[in-house]
Amino acid sequence: MNILVKPHFLFKLLLIGVFLSLIACSSDDQLPQNPTEKQLYEQAQQNLKDESFQLAVKNLQLLETRYPFGPYAEQAQLEIIYAHYRNFEAEAAVAAADRFIRLHPQHPNVDYAYYIKGLANYAEGEGFLDRFLPTDMTMRDPGPALQSFEDFGQLLYRYPDSNYAADAKARMVYLRARLARYEINVANYYFKRGAYLAAANRGRYVVENFPQTPANADALAVMVQAYQLLGMNDLADDSLAVLKKNFPDHPSIDKNGQFIDKFTVAAHERSFINKVSFGLFDQSQPPKFDNRAEYLIR
Repeated sequence: MNILVKPHFLFKLLLIGVFLSLIACSSDDQLPQNPTEKQLYEQAQQNLKDESFQLAVKNLQLLETRYPFGPYAEQAQLEIIYAHYRNFEAEAAVAAADRFIRLHPQHPNVDYAYYIKGLANYAEGEGFLDRFLPTDMTMRDPGPALQSFEDFGQLLYRYPDSNYAADAKARMVYLRARLARYEINVANYYFKRGAYLAAANRGRYVVENFPQTPANADALAVMVQAYQLLGMNDLADDSLAVLKKNFPDHPSIDKNGQFIDKFTVAAHERSFINKVSFGLFDQSQPPKFDNRAEYLIR
């Protein structure tokens, strides 16, 4: 069967095709067929200004490939790091930063590579929706946060007078608090599972490795509760004494200075209905040590 296509329909298809081609090639049309190094660099700068970061990466990589020893090559490598980061390509930004640090360890702007590497790992744990919706980042995998903390630490150790040092320090304070709170979240999970020794170890880890973070109060409360459940009363009393001395208004301490239990040995046991329904019915939210609202922390 022959299908007749009206001429005006073909014309519309042709116009659409031309329009899409113009969009795809608009950036390339601004460059001559064999652009010079300066022309490539200036085009990449315009791409960055327009926030066309993918095109910026393309032109900067082309510049580096064609003119690896030219005057713009090293600067192009730095700006590739930034373009990847702004294009939400954290892994590519980290790889580009590592490459620059390896190739140019004495470069006057190598501190910038360390800084952007830290920022990329800082954002690595975030999903797309996390940028727009409130999210408790302390519930996420701490790996990227820990790596970001180490990156900023390297920056401060190697370049304490860097222009990026102040911001790196501020981010490290936040990351320490976030990593400490993650440990408390894990301790709460261990309480739910009845793994009291593991919960106590998490609380002690926070006290020993993240001193002066807001999670320290909850970490001490975790230790008190876990040691009580384990029958280690001396350790529980010592932890309670430290908690009362440093955080006398903590919600886990009543007006008489006694500890308020959140968990019992049977707290992690599921009801019969919950078991036979495979968790569909009679669900209960287990208690937890999380007093961020009282201490005004995230």
